[in-house]
Amino acid sequence: MNDAPAANSIPRSLFVFALVYGGMTVLAGFLAVKQVMLWPTSLGVESGIFAFLILVVLSSATAQVHGAPAANRLVVWGFLPLAMSIVLILVVLRLPADPAMWPEGLEAFQLIHATTPRIMAAGPVAYLVSLLLNVWIFSRLRGEGDANGSAGLMVRGAIASALSQAIDSVIFITLAFGGEREIGSLIAGQALAKIVLSLVLVPFLIAIAVKIARRLDRGQPE
Repeated sequence: MNDAPAANSIPRSLFVFALVYGGMTVLAGFLAVKQVMLWPTSLGVESGIFAFLILVVLSSATAQVHGAPAANRLVVWGFLPLAMSIVLILVVLRLPADPAMWPEGLEAFQLIHATTPRIMAAGPVAYLVSLLLNVWIFSRLRGEGDANGSAGLMVRGAIASALSQAIDSVIFITLAFGGEREIGSLIAGQALAKIVLSLVLVPFLIAIAVKIARRLDRGQPE
């Protein structure tokens, strides 16, 4: 028998968001291996941005429904699966491979996952700074009449996402590639691509996520 009062349980939406959030922090690193072009432009961007934008949506929706402190906790605790995945990758890379393993498969695995220490360190730093900044900007822009969601919700989401994504590009590329190659054009291209995606996709996804959260929490004890 569970003696814990129902009123002390975590909101259903926060539980679901946390599950998806943790998965996206790990998936972003794997997707980043492939670079894609954004139609109809010739802008190139690493595919991890799609998972990262979901992190932005979930953190913003959490700030809207449960407040900035809850969203900040989601971001900070979301760092845990990211850190654990990095440690596990390093461990697996150093374990001896089964001699019977398909040679081409082993070579591809090593090539994809054996990223440099700078890149592996740059990702978590950019993640923490940009997502905490996203929550801060999104919450600071909240007005008196915006408590229940409106067009202002989408505008705030677009502004916060675009600014945080630009900062993410500057931090990640500078830490990962600074001093090894010319990074000015790389930062500009990545930032522009991420800002475009933030303005086009994020506002609508945040509005949808907020509606889902409120539906999930409907009927739960306050």
